[in-house]
Amino acid sequence: MRLSVHSKKRHSGIENGWFFMEKVSSNKSSSGFDLADENARHGVQLETLVLCEEHHQTVAFLAKSLSDENRLRILLSVSKGKRSVSSIVEELGLSQPLVSHHLKELKRSLLVTIERNGPFIYYQLADSRILDVIQTLSIVATDLLAARKTF
Repeated sequence: MRLSVHSKKRHSGIENGWFFMEKVSSNKSSSGFDLADENARHGVQLETLVLCEEHHQTVAFLAKSLSDENRLRILLSVSKGKRSVSSIVEELGLSQPLVSHHLKELKRSLLVTIERNGPFIYYQLADSRILDVIQTLSIVATDLLAARKTF
């Protein structure tokens, strides 16, 4: 199944900066891969969302926030519930200044929220959908690395 992109001006289904791609008859992409098989293999829905141009910078900002291994580890830690800096430090074996720095960046990118309780600050995942993004990135990275022939 090949997907055809419609421009923003011609498509009325734009919502929150995203628009849908329309399904067309071919089952093969221009590169010859069967998209239906690939999507089914990874549990991806066949209707794919495409980013409008004005949101590229926003998505790039989010992608940069996810580009550090320690930030990913911290996100997975706070996804289990409210966590203090000291509990994250203990669980991950990272230094307190490093964890605090990454939490500041994750808060700045709206990936974590804070809750103050007296002198203590607790962090938690702001949106559980970010775990789906991390899982998808993990699958793609594994597949790309498995298919790599050279460095």
